[in-house]
Amino acid sequence: MQDWRWMTAADLGSAIAAGTIDPVALTDTYLDAIDAHEFRDRIYARVTHERARAEAAAAATRAQSGFRRGPLDGVPISWKDLFDTAGIATEAGTALMAGRIPDRDAKVLENATAAGLVCLGKTHLSEIAFSGLGLNPITATPPCVNDTDAVAGGSSSGAAASVAFGLAAAGIGSDTGGSVRIPAAWNDLVGLKTTHGRVSLEGVVPLCLTFDTVGPLCRSVEDASLLLGALEGNKPTDLAGGSLAGLRFMILETIVSDEVRDAPGSAFEKAVAKLEAAGATTHRREFPRMHDAFNVAGALYAADSYGWWRELVEAHPEKMFPQILERVRGGKEVSGPDFVAAWQLLHDVRAQYAKETAGFDAVIMATAPILPPHAQRLLDDDAYYKTENLLALRNTRVANMMGTCSVTLPTDTPSCGIMFNGKAGGEAALLRICAAAADALRA
Repeated sequence: MQDWRWMTAADLGSAIAAGTIDPVALTDTYLDAIDAHEFRDRIYARVTHERARAEAAAAATRAQSGFRRGPLDGVPISWKDLFDTAGIATEAGTALMAGRIPDRDAKVLENATAAGLVCLGKTHLSEIAFSGLGLNPITATPPCVNDTDAVAGGSSSGAAASVAFGLAAAGIGSDTGGSVRIPAAWNDLVGLKTTHGRVSLEGVVPLCLTFDTVGPLCRSVEDASLLLGALEGNKPTDLAGGSLAGLRFMILETIVSDEVRDAPGSAFEKAVAKLEAAGATTHRREFPRMHDAFNVAGALYAADSYGWWRELVEAHPEKMFPQILERVRGGKEVSGPDFVAAWQLLHDVRAQYAKETAGFDAVIMATAPILPPHAQRLLDDDAYYKTENLLALRNTRVANMMGTCSVTLPTDTPSCGIMFNGKAGGEAALLRICAAAADALRA
């Protein structure tokens, strides 16, 4: 019998519909695995046993009566600990929010529950979601599935680890500069960054309100499509019949091709060859104005985050991990006029980028130019932490700054992903492309 813990969410849902998997037994399988796992407390901040079992029992009743709410009804998933959960602490990976208990679920959790998904619990993350590494000495640092001494990637570190270690069928995370895609790539998963504004942020503890997005980390592109539909309360994208034949991919070479280390670089080129063998054409292009976007990105992120977090931060700065404190406090130095001018510049760059990429089906690049660093070295060496954190998020940040959707797919090299950036609001088209690309990459 196939081990349920390693099946895709889509396949679990299909088996529930067919009557071969009972949602209660499935949920107990995950809960038992979580409670027995050596990294339980490094991955999950809180496990919601009672809620999960109640939701699974309701899903089982619906399955038996033929009134399932959707294709994922009864499938257990995890939630990053910045999505509000009624009556359950939501602390955003920081001591600044210790003991914070919301009185209602985040809107996306409401939608997912209405679609029948089972909430297993809340996963650890980088403090206030402000790092691409996943290192968090304040709460916990989840391990990477390919090297448990290394970080899992951030900020949705626990979300990725919960799936990669077989402790959830999928995880829901957030992506402000790469926080879904980096941990997905480093743990050999599929990660979807949605277009800013598409998925509700109501009841989600913010990092940067002008960049924050919500998205799934999962085992397949089909799972990503189904989960997006559940988060939005809409129907998923039909992925049937996709092909790479005749598709045109732009390989961005400005900035994102610099300092790519051997393993990610080699994995990317091998993946490109497979896409071309499946019928796609690739075209290497520069986009010099990407430098302008990167030059203002730091000010935009820091000012936005400090604007929301400053009262909590300045009340108890000693409670924070110094690396995160330094990053968020950088927003104090950004003036209002400079913030507005930076956004004006970014909008101009976005418009030019949209024009220059319009003739391509997707823009592709290595998801991350580095492999997951070891956690202890990051703690011991401040300069190394800063270098690796900036490199980790560099390539993923392109989609956030350009305002597009983005998907990372695993390659045949552990902890190395290939990223496909689509167009703003173009999730349906991008998911169809990535479904076909995933087939080609497995060939």
